[in-house]
Amino acid sequence: MNKEENEERNNKEIVKKNDFVELKYTGYVNGEIFDSNIEEDLREITDKAKPVETIVVVGKGMLVPGLDKAIEGKEVGKTYEIDIPYKEAFGERKKELVKIISLSAFTNKNITPKPGMMLALDNALVKILSVSGARVTVDFNNPLAGKDLEYKFTIIRKVIEIDKKAKALFEVLFRFVPEFEVNDKIIIKGPKPFENIAKIYSKKFKEMIGKELGFELKEEARKD
Repeated sequence: MNKEENEERNNKEIVKKNDFVELKYTGYVNGEIFDSNIEEDLREITDKAKPVETIVVVGKGMLVPGLDKAIEGKEVGKTYEIDIPYKEAFGERKKELVKIISLSAFTNKNITPKPGMMLALDNALVKILSVSGARVTVDFNNPLAGKDLEYKFTIIRKVIEIDKKAKALFEVLFRFVPEFEVNDKIIIKGPKPFENIAKIYSKKFKEMIGKELGFELKEEARKD
């Protein structure tokens, strides 16, 4: 390797585990787009959805396992295309997740189930496979379970803004983003139970982004 090549290699920004990065991506199954945050690709799914900024913490399970692993060690600004086997994507289809449910479970909610319908049931997305008499066969498997995926992605940048890092970490650890502000600590604002959450995760935030969590009580306004 000559001097110029060595300098170029040393100047490259390489992504490491626990880095916060902004990601642009498009996911394909059987050659068709199923997910994207790139506007022109997203239009192929629906013209109603708008792309959103995607910031993830590398190696923290914010993406399907195969993609999460693939990002580590990659170069910022370079576009990659990878194949992900189903075992490192949404897993295999499980027969036990295909169940028979009484028709009344739907009609009591004013829903008329029909084969092919996708709807939320018991906090899960299910597909109606068949309706026979008073019985409905439903599939609780993820629609992409058992399918190999392809991804095209670009790591736009490493994220340095504390507020954006905090938001990404909230999404990993809390599965929601509370109201917060950043000063010498990251202050979570909300009801009293949030105080314990702040104490539990304060050390993790300090480790990951250099600031502990604090808490400020903010009761919800009463509705008359």
